[in-house]
Amino acid sequence: MLMGTINDAILNPVNAEGASGASISWLIDRAKGAPTFAMRLIRLEPNGQTPRHEHAWEHEVFVIDGTGKLWAEGHWTALERGCFALVKPGEEHQFAAGLEGMRFLCLVPHGAT
Repeated sequence: MLMGTINDAILNPVNAEGASGASISWLIDRAKGAPTFAMRLIRLEPNGQTPRHEHAWEHEVFVIDGTGKLWAEGHWTALERGCFALVKPGEEHQFAAGLEGMRFLCLVPHGAT
């Protein structure tokens, strides 16, 4: 068994082109014994964002705290604490935080980066 808290997560900057004020921690992954999926904690500083992109794998997302929005299916949708979303494979998407920032969990299959 593997257990921990998000308060102990070590966040590293996201250096991808188009990202600003974004950091990530791989909470659970193959190296920690997960056979299929990885769980990441993503923090966006106030007005921070991930790059707009698409790829061949899905994301399952759960907002822990803060507010923001998700670009998917050609438009922005508001996010707040307690919201969840499925980003489908091949779907262009982007996350952006509001004035207070946002933290969310993002689950992806192994091999996704």
